[in-house]
Amino acid sequence: MATNGSPEGEAAEFWEAVYRDRPRVWSGRVNAVLAQEAAALVPGRALDLGCGEGGDALWLAQQGWQVTAVDVSTIALERAAAHAEAAGVGDAIGWECHDLADSFPDGTFDLISAQYLHSTVELPRERVLKRAATAVAPGGAVLIVGHAAFPPWSSHSDADVHFPTPEEVLASLELPDGQWSVVRCETVDREAEGPDGQRGTLTDSIVLARRSGPDVNG
Repeated sequence: MATNGSPEGEAAEFWEAVYRDRPRVWSGRVNAVLAQEAAALVPGRALDLGCGEGGDALWLAQQGWQVTAVDVSTIALERAAAHAEAAGVGDAIGWECHDLADSFPDGTFDLISAQYLHSTVELPRERVLKRAATAVAPGGAVLIVGHAAFPPWSSHSDADVHFPTPEEVLASLELPDGQWSVVRCETVDREAEGPDGQRGTLTDSIVLARRSGPDVNG
């Protein structure tokens, strides 16, 4: 597992504590929108930003993708790598530790996925996503899925938090005219279960854009 050094600072400390305090943070299942959209693509090189414990990266690898999976937490990456080995896809995933505010993986990718790349601590999300778009290979795609509002069971207040609309996310990417096509830019409601078994409706913001160029996916 490549670590790019161990990031220091508030973000790294916060997320290391989150994973240290809980033996499992996420469900381990692939995010539904990623599975829906990536299933229609010919596998190539994928980048998973904010991979957590590896649910999306493992699914992509199982579909034949060569994956670079990134997180700021070394604990999360160690767990994810162990899950990948147990699933028999360890050789298909490279794990890299980055604070995306300061560093970004090298290379270009046929699919870049940012699923719920939000943080309680400071994260220059617009800058990170704009940088991600520049790393999409010709013919490739960037898929950004985020929260459009707090879950109904959340104890947080909406007063001082702005969740960007899909249109705002798309505009922040500053995609050059004539070089990209927008496939999806919308909000979608889904039924979900909260941490204590609560049922409720969540609203997701979805942006999917394809870069012009040789397109192996037709």
